Amino acid sequence: MKKTVSYGMVLGISLIMALNYQLFVFPNSFAPAGLNGIFTMIQHLLDFKLSYTSIILNIPLAIVVFFVIAKPFALRSLVYSVAFSGFLILFDYIDLSAFQYETTVSTLLGPAAAGMITGFCGYYMHRIGACYGGTEFIAKLIHKKNPTVNFFSIILALNVVVALASYFVYGYQIEPVLLCIIYSYFSSSIRDNMNRKHSSALRCEIVTDQPNAVGQDILENLHHGVTAITGTGMYTGQEKTILVCIINQSQITELVNLVSKYKGSFMTVSHVNRVMGNFKHLTSTNTPEKVIFDPGKK
Repeated sequence: MKKTVSYGMVLGISLIMALNYQLFVFPNSFAPAGLNGIFTMIQHLLDFKLSYTSIILNIPLAIVVFFVIAKPFALRSLVYSVAFSGFLILFDYIDLSAFQYETTVSTLLGPAAAGMITGFCGYYMHRIGACYGGTEFIAKLIHKKNPTVNFFSIILALNVVVALASYFVYGYQIEPVLLCIIYSYFSSSIRDNMNRKHSSALRCEIVTDQPNAVGQDILENLHHGVTAITGTGMYTGQEKTILVCIINQSQITELVNLVSKYKGSFMTVSHVNRVMGNFKHLTSTNTPEKVIFDPGKK
């Protein structure tokens, strides 16, 4: 069932991204990031549709990735690429001009909207173990061949090439270059922020004279484990207990109220970028976060 939901999400994202290109990218004469940016410039110059060039290149790349990197990743990404191209072909026969946004008021809005949609969808593609194909396929293969090369540096380098090339394609103007940069900025920012929000947590260190009571309270009410560390207060020379726990960001108010009940206790909080291992992702009501899709690891 989770795999079915995952492939359903891939199809839904491909539809959203096809609409994104049709409504915000194509009408505004700029090339988005990645290989699709190159395909968009080819479409602009030669009138050879992005929908066809995307399929022509992504199918062989997906086959290589299937055997070299990971089968589920390649299959899901290929389904996206084929569906994305299929929806673009379909939209050639549907008049969407009433919904298209052309940069008559502000040249920034079209690329900004397109970038935000791309970043939002890219986050969920990452969660289900897939990608947009193209540039990410190439970056994965290069990284596999040479692991010392940073994956994101490869993507950045390819995006820079696209941005510079757009200067020559769109009539030797600097504006398409800037629009490509704006698109890339919003796309990466939205995706990175959503990834960070999901994977980050808070590390709380509580100094208290009542470690058993505080620890039990945290276990029962916040449903997270607690580690007790014994230390000595340098000012008083008295033995103290430090309770260390990792909590979800939504639980910080509840923990502050909990600790404030115990006289003489205080707490420090620091951000944790990522938590791996036996850590529960809980909702604001302290119930386990439901994962309805398959992450595509098998």
